[in-house]
Amino acid sequence: MDDIQLNLTRDLVFFDVETTGLNVIRDRIVQIALVKLHKNGQEPSEFSTLINPGIPISEESMMIHGITPKDLANKPVFNQVAQKIWDFIGDADLAGYNSNRFDVPMLMEEFARVGMEFDISKRRLIDVQRIFYKMEPRTLKAAYRFYCSKELEDAHDAAADVWATIDVFKGQIAAYDGKDLIDEDGNVVSAPIRNDIQALHEFTNDLNFLDATQKLKVQHDGTVVFNFGKYAGQPVKEVLKKEKNYAHWILEKEFSSQVKQIIRQMMKEL
Repeated sequence: MDDIQLNLTRDLVFFDVETTGLNVIRDRIVQIALVKLHKNGQEPSEFSTLINPGIPISEESMMIHGITPKDLANKPVFNQVAQKIWDFIGDADLAGYNSNRFDVPMLMEEFARVGMEFDISKRRLIDVQRIFYKMEPRTLKAAYRFYCSKELEDAHDAAADVWATIDVFKGQIAAYDGKDLIDEDGNVVSAPIRNDIQALHEFTNDLNFLDATQKLKVQHDGTVVFNFGKYAGQPVKEVLKKEKNYAHWILEKEFSSQVKQIIRQMMKEL
């Protein structure tokens, strides 16, 4: 798929993380791999590292990625590599496989814990899994076989997964060029997959929610409402105007840093 030249107006960073578990707030990253595709067409840049999480790795996770505490004993903690990761990403758009629901919020939490607020509001997010699940719902290994006609040998090694994801992404653009989608309601969506980062951002993101944990929902008229708790369904700004203590409660409790960023911004706008 190397013959496809992506139409980039900004650098695009594909990345993948392996973790201690699946809770984006409580768990930690044990490996991260990033590949930057440059808008000027130069050769891709790559950065990867193992990270000592400082907490136990679940047995389930070790069975998936094979990274053990012994492997991480002398590796840096996130605080020691945070600036390097931050600088590598720069102002790039982000892409990955299931990245909107897992990798992006996981990375945001890691940055937040070391006092760095990673803002995604100005970035386009491409989730290759969303394209795949909407068009051909299967796994990364099956996607690699389906789009690339090859077998993924080192599945769940972050570096192998991120390069496979790039190949799958290019394969999807080639496979669905000019192809219409009939959605779940029987509506025809005209050629949603094309070599256009903005269009793919819109296609792969659930625009009904502002955050990966789906705590803040966007109604048809654009009003943001709570999607949890005693104020579920009520406009966030109206609630925050009347109950400022509720905002402080959210900021102090175990909500994602993404939710907290949005709440802080809304408080500034009141």
